[in-house]
Amino acid sequence: MLTNWVVMPTCLPLVLRRCHTCASDRFRADGRFRVNANHKLLDIWLLVLCTTCGETAKLTVLERTHVRSVRPGLLDRLHDNDPALAAELLQDPVVRRRNRIALDWNDAWRLDTGGSAHLDREVIDVSVRFVARIPVRPVRLIAEGCGLSRAEVERLITEGNLVSVARLNARLSGDFTFTLKR
Repeated sequence: MLTNWVVMPTCLPLVLRRCHTCASDRFRADGRFRVNANHKLLDIWLLVLCTTCGETAKLTVLERTHVRSVRPGLLDRLHDNDPALAAELLQDPVVRRRNRIALDWNDAWRLDTGGSAHLDREVIDVSVRFVARIPVRPVRLIAEGCGLSRAEVERLITEGNLVSVARLNARLSGDFTFTLKR
């Protein structure tokens, strides 16, 4: 029987970028946007705060974009400071590349295993689904979901009792499945 696990975000990740004021490298996004209109052109930024000094930095979302090319629903979400939109934009590779940022997902996600009933079986087939693109090592997920140490999970992989098509030692941010034999 296939067991479903879900990796879901609990909050917005920290933004890794250098602060010009205090030389810190972590910013917190709280979902606020700044929309600036210059005649018929819009500039849109996601505002982030330095975790050390509180200085505000702007991450460019749209630059010199004609107002008619922005969907009205998107513009409403920007004006409403929608945190879900901030989460979507932080995960957008174009926005990350344009602003030269990376994301720190430590303590910003959780694993939902649906209970511990599956741990009693001899063979466990698990499908892991990611709600957001959160880079996590599968070894860590398996250790947390099965109540094992990471060293024990590594031993199970070496013995061939834990198998998967995906590489279990590398970071993954996409769905995968594995089988654990006890």
